Amino acid sequence: MTNQSIPLIPRRALFGNPDRTSPRISPDGAWLAFLAPVDGALNVWVGPSQDLAAARPVTDDREKGIRFYLWAYTSRHVLYVQDRAGDEDWHVYCVDPDSGKTTDLTPLAGVHAQIQGVSHKLPWEVVVGLNDRDPEYHDLYRVDISTAERTLLLRNDDFAELMIDDDYRVRLGMRITPDGGSEMFTLSEGGEWEPFMKVEMEDLLTTVPVAFGRDGGRLYLTDSRGRDTAVMAAIDLDTGVETVLAEDSRADAGDVMLHPADNEVQAVSFTYERERWEALDEGVAADLERLRSVAEGDVDVVSRTLDDGVWVAAYHVDTGPVRYYRYDRGAGRAEFLFADRSDLDGLPLARMRSAVVKSRDGFDLVCYYTLPPGEESLPAPMALNVHGGPWGRDEWGFDPIHQLLANRGYAVLSVNFRGSSGLGKGFMNAANLEWGGRMQDDLIDAVGWAVSEGIADPDRVGVMGGSYGGYAVLAGLSMTPDFFACGVDLVGPSNLITMVESIPPYWRPAIEMGATRIGDSRTEAGRALLAERSPLTHVERIRRPLLIGHGANDPRVKRAESDQIVEAMRERGIPVTYLVYPDEGHGFGRPENNMSFTAAAEAFLAGHLGGRFEPIGSDFEGSSIEAHEGAAQIPGLEEAIRVERVRRESAGPG
Repeated sequence: MTNQSIPLIPRRALFGNPDRTSPRISPDGAWLAFLAPVDGALNVWVGPSQDLAAARPVTDDREKGIRFYLWAYTSRHVLYVQDRAGDEDWHVYCVDPDSGKTTDLTPLAGVHAQIQGVSHKLPWEVVVGLNDRDPEYHDLYRVDISTAERTLLLRNDDFAELMIDDDYRVRLGMRITPDGGSEMFTLSEGGEWEPFMKVEMEDLLTTVPVAFGRDGGRLYLTDSRGRDTAVMAAIDLDTGVETVLAEDSRADAGDVMLHPADNEVQAVSFTYERERWEALDEGVAADLERLRSVAEGDVDVVSRTLDDGVWVAAYHVDTGPVRYYRYDRGAGRAEFLFADRSDLDGLPLARMRSAVVKSRDGFDLVCYYTLPPGEESLPAPMALNVHGGPWGRDEWGFDPIHQLLANRGYAVLSVNFRGSSGLGKGFMNAANLEWGGRMQDDLIDAVGWAVSEGIADPDRVGVMGGSYGGYAVLAGLSMTPDFFACGVDLVGPSNLITMVESIPPYWRPAIEMGATRIGDSRTEAGRALLAERSPLTHVERIRRPLLIGHGANDPRVKRAESDQIVEAMRERGIPVTYLVYPDEGHGFGRPENNMSFTAAAEAFLAGHLGGRFEPIGSDFEGSSIEAHEGAAQIPGLEEAIRVERVRRESAGPG
């Protein structure tokens, strides 16, 4: 079967709202919550755990939708966080499903609120962090979820991160040192901070406290000190003795299953090419083995009752939706709940494959790729999709970008370049001061592998990505101007000096980490490096087509990062298409906006790489998209924006 004979997968099936997702069972097991759309926005629904048909929405978000929520230990309240238009000034809300009452627990303007912790020992309170007193530091407060009354727990003038236990005692504080490492301190019963642990710069991102154990006498943490990959370990806080609980020679300890009542570590995940779980508790080992026989895919336990009797398990595959099951441990029985995207069933989805590619200096690059249907289509035009962070990573599983572009006739490649997380500290630290340097070389080397394997047509390789991935797009087109045929940049920085000097104030306590890993704008040598690695410095070298998208309210990578490179290209007569979303921040939260940008990107790639594309059609409806430059360069873009603008104006306010 050729690619042309395969029907186009509708964008809406891949990028629209899920049917239902993110199920969470209440601590007492009586209720099940999940996210599902209400008038196009994701909201929290709650129903009896044994009767999903009786579920009803309990929140009323009308804008970008809710993405994160959790149960309070009352089993009667749901907590969630929300900002406005992507500004990341998060508020913490509490909703009572019975009464429908929603309370803003942090009703402060211009404040970045954080949920620091909830506890079954103090079910009517939540600990939140607020930076209203000092924008750089979060003070901790105990907040009554029924009255919103706040009580100061700790005034924080020093620590980038704080850690509490289930009794809401502040136990640990961490601050970044001038050399890019960290110092951890414990808080004595007398209220004095005492030195506990020094973490060198090379271990900062791979040595992380996880939880205090059952009696508060043990600290569980991932720890890479004295080794390459981070182990899961326990430190006896009385003796200082550390015990290694689980380790892998190729991958860092990742997700952790903690007993919901006493925080004891029960299982640890490791992900090299695929995720694997190592159980430390024999009972949990038997349950995980039983769950693996229930359905296909990699299984994760995403929610548990307080007595640990009922789990919610998620099954991830590469060619279909996530499927959720309710698992009764006592009965050993799993019951299907729902799939997150039922529209995916029956669609011509493609397998995601993995490969380990050698970089030019000998590193193993864990890559994932998806091929267009029909082997006769190879070599194919290829899209290199670069992940953000950069201290994140790509993993195996369902990926809507991979599926969309493979269906359109592209090979799609994702690369865990140096600096990607989970693959050891040597791999992580090899990225220090290598933005636009060896990190970029890794991407080029992986593309070279795809060309040598007969997968990619070397003359038709595009690059795309968001955040750091967007930076890699700009770096690729400006620093290797003949390598890529085109690029799609979403919220990527163009000037590393202005990027690091405009970070949100609550990131400033960690500025030394950025100085050692990206570059130090406070020194002459550091500024020179940052300037040299900035795409804006090399803008005149750009000669391949470029599409840029940005949210106007982005607090992490300010809109100015896109404005300035677009202006520089305009001054030099270099074509660029620039789309701005006035109600978005760092990435697109509203499905309508995500859909519109994807539609524009799909048409853009088709024009320059030769793949198929679904016409824009009605996929701009409800979007805030604005074209600030070069709309005529993408087929159908100007007309679609005009139609949506007329629709909005005729609809009037609201």
